[in-house]
Amino acid sequence: MSTEPPPPSLTERRKAATQLDLAHAAAELFATLGPDATTAEEIAQRAGVALRTFYRYFRSKQDAVGPLLTVGADRWRGLLADTEPGTPLGLALRGAAEQALAVPDPAAAEALLRTRGLLRAGVDDPALRAVWYRVNQESEERLVPVIARLTDGAHEALEVRLVAAAATDAIRIAMETWAGTEAGTEGPGSPADLAVRCLERLLEGLVRN
Repeated sequence: MSTEPPPPSLTERRKAATQLDLAHAAAELFATLGPDATTAEEIAQRAGVALRTFYRYFRSKQDAVGPLLTVGADRWRGLLADTEPGTPLGLALRGAAEQALAVPDPAAAEALLRTRGLLRAGVDDPALRAVWYRVNQESEERLVPVIARLTDGAHEALEVRLVAAAATDAIRIAMETWAGTEAGTEGPGSPADLAVRCLERLLEGLVRN
């Protein structure tokens, strides 16, 4: 019997699209006006929806950027989930990080730069920073069964959780470090470069391949 989840319904796809539209609108306004000067009403107007629609999906203006920050984590986790079981874990993690943070086109570069803008704004906005930490915590929790499947019982539950936590922190630290620099989206000092370096150092001793 297939264990694949059913495809999202039309209603679910529309909901996700609206949330992403609001997230893009919030990110654009935060970049130009700053979080303090941006209101939920302005975000809703920019996205072309009613204010009540905004509050149907998000509790605060900072929450609205959650879907954008989640995209990268979902992509990385998806790449890991598609990795063949038995692949050396260190190799799988590094390969997925490189792919997830690659910039094959201008849209990918723009997405990374948008994330950098949000992380920079979060330095002076505790609520925005809390959204970033929440996204990472949720990603870590969802990564645990992916790591467990990849290792196919080779690691005990404690080790699996440690790997999930370390790997998530590696990506988070890489992104935060990059956000504090003027490094490009590719090459030395880029998100992919920093993520691989962080993974290699954080996971040393946890995985041996």
